[in-house]
Amino acid sequence: MRRTAKKTKPASLRRDARAIFQAGLDAVRPDEAVRRALRVEKTRRGEALVCGRSRLPLRPGGRIIVVGAGKASARMAQAAEKALGRRIAGGCVVTTYGGALPCRRIEVREAGHPTPDSAGVAAARRIGRWADEAGRDDLLLCLISGGGSSLLPAPAEGLTLADKQRVTSLLLRGGAPIEALNCVRKHLSALKGGQLARRAVPARVLALLISDVVGDPPGVIASGPACGDPTTFADARACLERYGAWPSAPRRVRRRIEAGIAGRIPDTPAPAELAWVRHELLATNGLALRAAALRARALGYRPLILTRRLQGEAREAGAFLAALADGIRTDGLPLRPPACLLLGGETTVTVRGRGLGGRSQELALSFAIRAGSAENACLLAAGTDGRDGPTPAAGAFADALVIQKAKQLKIDPRIYLSNNDAFRFFRRTDALLRTGATGTNVMDLVVLLER
Repeated sequence: MRRTAKKTKPASLRRDARAIFQAGLDAVRPDEAVRRALRVEKTRRGEALVCGRSRLPLRPGGRIIVVGAGKASARMAQAAEKALGRRIAGGCVVTTYGGALPCRRIEVREAGHPTPDSAGVAAARRIGRWADEAGRDDLLLCLISGGGSSLLPAPAEGLTLADKQRVTSLLLRGGAPIEALNCVRKHLSALKGGQLARRAVPARVLALLISDVVGDPPGVIASGPACGDPTTFADARACLERYGAWPSAPRRVRRRIEAGIAGRIPDTPAPAELAWVRHELLATNGLALRAAALRARALGYRPLILTRRLQGEAREAGAFLAALADGIRTDGLPLRPPACLLLGGETTVTVRGRGLGGRSQELALSFAIRAGSAENACLLAAGTDGRDGPTPAAGAFADALVIQKAKQLKIDPRIYLSNNDAFRFFRRTDALLRTGATGTNVMDLVVLLER
């Protein structure tokens, strides 16, 4: 039986969706995550650094060296300085352009993302030198977050930054997920895939992680600079072939991977080689989803976290969510209105056109085409880092207001979707979500409301 519901103003649904998204974002603030987790405790023999399950004695005469990379690294560095003060001897972290924050003891650099640049190479060299100089009594504190893989480009011997940029561009254009990108990057790098931690031997290493990958595996976050790597040169070649990048990859890249497969150069360190490294996960997409669900309930919705493993083509995910919205509206399944479905993860976009957009905007546009005319429905899809693809927007709303505006402007959303031009569509229909850089990154959040 088809259910009927009292009409809700789309603008109020947008406000609720924005508030629910913001609650998730607030829960994964890097500074708060570090503050909650990191502390120094007195012991019989001196002091110990405590974080989660890790407890590392601070040795007399030893130093705490802080290094890191990622969109959250600057905020994490500030929080680490507040927690550890003068115990920090120095260090260097690298974040995105515009993301640097002042620190007293830790150098904060900026570099390019998602395409690596020369500033990232310089920062990687600096970070590598800090690891090389660490001694037996020292502790290397690694602050790792999403985006760190692009921000820490350290071309392996015989390769150039241009080689790595070319490979990254080919993989992104082929719709490669972050796992594939990182597998290849590890085998073209002098730091990724556990090589940073290997360079720090004999120092101890503690890695604090903010996850931007599905399932939160430490070895995938920022390409795991402090984590043993289970992938091989053969896996890297398979990724390049799967996403159509192998034939066009620079010759030097192909020669290096073939040499690695043949055993002529050493592979990245295996997990067993770096089993002594400690890893602590501080913030995740799941944490953001749980906070968003609490806010949704406070606003009067029935929340349901559908998944934190959203993957696949963005436009297909949008179509699936449109079908779910219809099920809520007509059958009360998977739950009755007022309903709030929450999803987290990271979809991909296979570029077919020449437009401008990101995965969250493409998902929202696909949803709008199929379900946007429903007056009691609103979808918000956005990246927690505040930037969706190569656009200045975090994401977009899809609701009746969008479709009404498109009709007034006499524009066809299907044409924009076919050209991968979601950003320009939502800009014209006044439905972009702009947050600015958030200083964190735990993948994307999708909020679907039905009143």
